Amino acid sequence: MNSTGDTSGLMPIHYAKQLMQKAISPISEVVLCDLNACLDRIIAHDIVSPINVPAYDNSAMDGYALKYDSFIACETLRQVGKSFAGAKFEGQLKAGECVRIMTGAEIPKGADTVVMQENARVDGKQITFHSVTKDDAIRRAGYDIKQGATVLQAGTRINPVDIGLLASLGINEVDVYRQLCVAVFTTGDELLAAGQAQRNDRIFDSNRPMLIAMLSRLGARVIDLGIIADNKVKIQAAFEHANQYADCVITTGGVSVGEADYTREVLAQYGSIDFWKLAIKPGKPLAFGRLSNSIFFGLPGNPVSAAVTFDKIVAPALAYLAGSRSFTAVTLQGVAIRDFKKRPGRTDYQRAHYFVNDAGIVSVEPSGSQSSGVLSCFRKSNCYAVFESDTGDVLKGEPVQVQPFNHIISE
Repeated sequence: MNSTGDTSGLMPIHYAKQLMQKAISPISEVVLCDLNACLDRIIAHDIVSPINVPAYDNSAMDGYALKYDSFIACETLRQVGKSFAGAKFEGQLKAGECVRIMTGAEIPKGADTVVMQENARVDGKQITFHSVTKDDAIRRAGYDIKQGATVLQAGTRINPVDIGLLASLGINEVDVYRQLCVAVFTTGDELLAAGQAQRNDRIFDSNRPMLIAMLSRLGARVIDLGIIADNKVKIQAAFEHANQYADCVITTGGVSVGEADYTREVLAQYGSIDFWKLAIKPGKPLAFGRLSNSIFFGLPGNPVSAAVTFDKIVAPALAYLAGSRSFTAVTLQGVAIRDFKKRPGRTDYQRAHYFVNDAGIVSVEPSGSQSSGVLSCFRKSNCYAVFESDTGDVLKGEPVQVQPFNHIISE
């Protein structure tokens, strides 16, 4: 029995993730990034609001601003002016007065209530009110964000709404961690690049373009080293180049036990291998190791295996490397509406389809072939049905863990 307590020779996923986190040192270099270029970058320091939002008390609706005590004294008040967004009423309300006000306009001095226009009857400058509630329809300065409040924490990946939020605070530059750089190549004499002439003894390389796209959605800068032949010297040269310029090196193929699988051999020469068999399905032959300047992931050659292992193992590790404070999959509790086939021994991420039925129950079913070579199954799926390693077949009506696809996999 090994140190993990596993007799199969496959490392459990939770143990592998602990090992990777101990082996990875997150990026520490900080750069100043223009707001328009910081989508998907990782915030390096807490961002504190320099202003109140809104900056001043303003009206939540079109209507009339007044002092509530004036209404109590007399339901009919005299309109003495108007207040618009960007053109406030400059005076101060006196007893018996009101001001016409538009949504977003600053509350005049002396007013403490806004009455919607539907609750007002207009007779020239004489306005008669009903259904008045003190302090109603006023958005106070700082009710959304108070000056000095932390609006985004260090380690947050910046999304489009965050950019709008920062712009609303007048912030146009953000301290972020430098961009993660990842080198990618595939190995195999049988591979053709998309666009090359088809050959019956070759297959097109789908893994590298897919991984490059996934890395782009993580906000990484990618060095594409192309397809490397099954040649130890060429694979060695690719590793040397990647290790010199990248934080992480990702390959697909070449990590199993075939006679021409040189990747593990070269990696053992230039670095260390922490594990190369993982208790995950699809994707058992998955390697993780370290070179002198970078970390390494060797993904399986089958495209579904490469996609799943990147999504569930590599992406969280890269998020941690890039400085992100969290990368947690959303998990729902569902019910199988068809049988799922499962053999004990590995954590299984089956491609599935889920929906919420009329009773509000998350219903899930397998979505076609679970073969590690059938990449099109993802187009029929919107989630993983997750089965722990000791689970066997799951029958209709039994509970199933559901993890909806994240933005790396889905559109």
